[in-house]
Amino acid sequence: MSFIRREWTSADADDWHKEDWLAIIFSTISYITLVIGTALSFLTITIGFVVLAIGIVSAGIMMWIIDPKLKKISNEYEKKQKDYLRQLEDIQRWEVEK
Repeated sequence: MSFIRREWTSADADDWHKEDWLAIIFSTISYITLVIGTALSFLTITIGFVVLAIGIVSAGIMMWIIDPKLKKISNEYEKKQKDYLRQLEDIQRWEVEK
């Protein structure tokens, strides 16, 4: 079993797990380093390119961690939305036929 969970059920994806906390940590690191790295890179300061690279890598890690969970939640929401619209359409059709 790996440290980072990649397979989710819809019930599990809705709860908070260590993956959410890791995503919070990596998103904070990536946003800060991307802003600082971009600013320093525009000023052509060498360390800016290193900080920018760290920001890009941390953003990639964040997406790798949280993406499977977000996809599962999104798919579940789309199914519920589709069922709701189908029910709404049936109600509309029934009221029109009266």
